[in-house]
Amino acid sequence: MEFLSRKVKSNGQIDTRQMNGATVGLRNKRSESAMSPAPPAPRDKTRVPFIAGKQSLAASDWTCTYEMDRDRIGVWGSGDGQSNSRLSGLDRLKHPGLNKGMAFSIEERQVMGIHGLLPPRVKSQEEQVHLCKLSIERYEDPLNKYIYLMGLLDRNEHLFYRFVGENVADMMPIVYTPTVGLACQKYGLVYRRPRGLFITIHDKGHVYDILKNWPETDVRAIVVTDGERILGLGDLGACGMGIPVGKLALYTALAGIKPHQCLPITLDVGTNTQTMLDDPLYIGLKQRRVRGAPYDEFIDEFMKAVVRRFGQNCLIQFEDFGNANAFRLLEKYRGKYCTFNDDIQGTAAVAVAGLLASLRVTGKKLSENVIVFQGAGEASLGIAGLCVMAMMAEGTEEAVARSRIWMVDSKGLIVKDRPEGGLNEHKAKFAKDHPPVRTLAEVVSLAKPSVLIGAAAIGGAFTPEILRCMGENNEKPVIFALSNPTSKAECTAEAAYSNTDDRAIFASGSPFPEYRAKDGRILRPGQGNNSYIFPGLALGIICAGIVDISEDFMLLAAEALAEIVSDDDLSQGSLYPPLKDIQNCSVKIAKKIVEHAYKTGKASVQPQPDDTEAFIRGQMYDVRYSPAVPPVYGWPNDEPHVQQM
Repeated sequence: MEFLSRKVKSNGQIDTRQMNGATVGLRNKRSESAMSPAPPAPRDKTRVPFIAGKQSLAASDWTCTYEMDRDRIGVWGSGDGQSNSRLSGLDRLKHPGLNKGMAFSIEERQVMGIHGLLPPRVKSQEEQVHLCKLSIERYEDPLNKYIYLMGLLDRNEHLFYRFVGENVADMMPIVYTPTVGLACQKYGLVYRRPRGLFITIHDKGHVYDILKNWPETDVRAIVVTDGERILGLGDLGACGMGIPVGKLALYTALAGIKPHQCLPITLDVGTNTQTMLDDPLYIGLKQRRVRGAPYDEFIDEFMKAVVRRFGQNCLIQFEDFGNANAFRLLEKYRGKYCTFNDDIQGTAAVAVAGLLASLRVTGKKLSENVIVFQGAGEASLGIAGLCVMAMMAEGTEEAVARSRIWMVDSKGLIVKDRPEGGLNEHKAKFAKDHPPVRTLAEVVSLAKPSVLIGAAAIGGAFTPEILRCMGENNEKPVIFALSNPTSKAECTAEAAYSNTDDRAIFASGSPFPEYRAKDGRILRPGQGNNSYIFPGLALGIICAGIVDISEDFMLLAAEALAEIVSDDDLSQGSLYPPLKDIQNCSVKIAKKIVEHAYKTGKASVQPQPDDTEAFIRGQMYDVRYSPAVPPVYGWPNDEPHVQQM
């Protein structure tokens, strides 16, 4: 077999590596931390020249963002990537991606030399899942439940993802919002084992070397934060690592993206939160945030290092960056890297999906609504922008669509030439030609919106007076309190319903309990959680090998989610499918994404699969245990024998 080689320059050293996906030279010893097996070599090596062209985007109208001088070119297959010949029994007990606990059969224990190291009882995975449920129910404190789940993830990945996947509604508030916010605030206490990379501003000039320390090479999805705006909690610095870890856990639990293909990263440039700097348990750099040119150079180096190490098709999801950087970095890197910002685009997609579903209740077109936003940050501006795109898809002119949207920030209604200022180019697109209006209540009274959306993390911003005004002006007012965590929600479900005579169409970012209406109906408020969107979106991006993640994919994901909402869901007051169905939602969204990618020529994985859904499911992680011992099979006994003298 012929191998292509090339030279990689790194700190004056020269490495020779194969370009067909298989590495040469010394192989790293398998990590015993929470990291999974290495990837397999590509199965069809005759496609290397074709893949190289796709990887460099040579056939497109734009070019690769990094010269083809990097660790590897090409795409991996979909296998588990683990060679049985390199594993001992102890490896399987210690490695969370391989450990089955007491589910190892007696035969497996004997063959692998671990018989006696486990209790004699053999348990099925189903029994283990039941034990996990009993164990977590013993804890009353949500933070202790989070610590238990992270410990399970460190011990047994398959069991963790099966347990979470089968109990999504109960476990997602622990793995992610709202409990993950508390975990981030207490990260110095809950941190146990390595899970992800911390790259600091002091590593500037050596980011690629840090990425090479990660023992997995088949990384296809990165969630990265700089910790400046963690949920509604503010600047938590390095303690924001809980967000990438939680997001990527949902990548696997909700969309079947393999754990070893996911990499959480925190870029630590300091923190401006004094309590963090004074906290002896703080795990990050104890310095003020670095800004300006050094920050931008650091982010640039990071983006290039990711492509060099993991390839142009590696998805980079920006998470919880401050407003000043989030939009700027998205505009800077979109179309050049495989990237999106979930706070801006993911939140927009899930909110617009809820709005599209609400149209089936109100009987209106989206462009017939007047929408008022409390907040004009990443989430609100992202939702507003996608609303404009959705209205234009209905045939509305852009200027008219923008006129249907009113935005309120900390200084009041966004209007042209506002004396208090505070306008940037993104806010200016929605500025009204109107005298200043100071409060949200005044804006609601003036604009008479049919839709009220909150995404500014101001708890209780939707006062009873505002909610009653919404009810007086609309037969079925649409009220979205999207801020996380629960303490930052603009109103509760009960407040939205009770102040509108139970007529509100309500959705929230955090979970709220069922509500019994005056007529006896049980209303189950839908949770407009980004988890409905970003796992399926990422799955489709990875499966199709998309690099240019344009806004049409976001609108497509929103439309796909809205289509999944059933009439029964709507009758129960929910604009979203039940959380227990979120895995199927992810597959359906991914299918739409993949089909659209091939239709628009943005898919780099070729040839196009005949059965898109079967192709997607074939790439997904299997939570069931696989045999620990390779299969044994017979050979015919008809070989020639040498006659002994």
